[in-house]
Amino acid sequence: MAALLVGLLVGGGGVGAAWALTGSGGGAAESAADDARGACDALAGLDESKLAAKGKEGEKMLYRFAGAYDLSMAAAAGDSSYKPLADAVTRANHRRQQVFEIDAGVKKELAEARRICADL
Repeated sequence: MAALLVGLLVGGGGVGAAWALTGSGGGAAESAADDARGACDALAGLDESKLAAKGKEGEKMLYRFAGAYDLSMAAAAGDSSYKPLADAVTRANHRRQQVFEIDAGVKKELAEARRICADL
């Protein structure tokens, strides 16, 4: 389990680094908006029912979840108006780590994050 969590953090960090390196080079507010859009894109591609799947499909979903987490945190660090998005994704991530499954609490927080994304 520890190796999986380390892999998620490293993979998510890689996604964030790649996003930052390929960004448009705009100001902090633009970068934060780009990060928020990236987090929302990762959430849109996340099928939480496949997070526990074995093999490549489950791995892909874990990386999308990690990417959404990292990018939402980067967005909030760049612009505090994105803090609600980061908070919702963080709560979903923490809940998943506590119960080791995708339960109603995780789904509720992911739905909240997606609602926030719809309003961006």
